[in-house]
Amino acid sequence: MFNQLLPNVKWDKMIDATLQTLYMTAVSVLATFVFGVILGLLLFLTGKGNLWENKTVNQTIAGIVNIFRSIPFIILIILLIPFTKFIVGTMLGSNAALPALIIGAAPFYARMVEIALREIDKGVIEASRAMGATTGTIIWKVLLPESMPALVSGITVTAIALVGYTAMAGVVGAGGLGNLAFLDGFQRNQNDVTLISTIFILIIVFIIQFIGDIVTSSIDKR
Repeated sequence: MFNQLLPNVKWDKMIDATLQTLYMTAVSVLATFVFGVILGLLLFLTGKGNLWENKTVNQTIAGIVNIFRSIPFIILIILLIPFTKFIVGTMLGSNAALPALIIGAAPFYARMVEIALREIDKGVIEASRAMGATTGTIIWKVLLPESMPALVSGITVTAIALVGYTAMAGVVGAGGLGNLAFLDGFQRNQNDVTLISTIFILIIVFIIQFIGDIVTSSIDKR
C-alpha cells in the first residue's frame, strides 16, 4: 500500500537522512547551549551595574553577537566555506554543516540567555555578594539555577530553529532531510519524497517541543 501511495520514497534513504538530521541537531544544540550560555553570561556580567561591568568588552561582544545573529543562515554557510574546509576538511556532509549551525545559533541563544539573566531579582544577587560569595559561586549557585527554566525554554526554541537550519544546510550538500527533500524531491519532481521528508521534520520538531515543555515544567518551581 505504501509503495503505491509513495512510489518514490526509499525508506532506507529516509531513515539515513533522518539520522543525519538528528545528529546535526543534537551536536549543534549541545555546542550552542555551551557557547550561548558563556556569551550570555559575559553580556550580562559586563553590563552596566553588574559584577564585571566593562563597557568596551560588553559592546564588543554585543557587536559580534548582533552581526552573526543578523546574517541569513544560507549566506552564513557560504561565508564560512573557507573556515569549514579548514576545520573539517570538506564542505559536504553532516560534519561540514556543524560550524555554520553553531555559529549561526549561538549568538541567537546568547541573547536569550542575557534576557533570562536580567529577569533575576537583583536583590538575590546583592544578598549573595553581601554574604561574601565569589563571582563563580554567584554564577553557579544563583544565576544559572534561577534562570534555568528560561534557559531550557530558550534552547528548545533554538533547537527547533536548528532543525530548520539543517534543512537549509542540506540544500548545499550537508545531508539530512533537507538534502533529501531538495535533491530527490524537488529537483527530480518527486513530491512524495518532499512530503515525507517534511512530515519527518515536523515530527522531530514536535518531539523537541514536547521534551522541552516537560523539562521546563519540571524545573520551574514558581
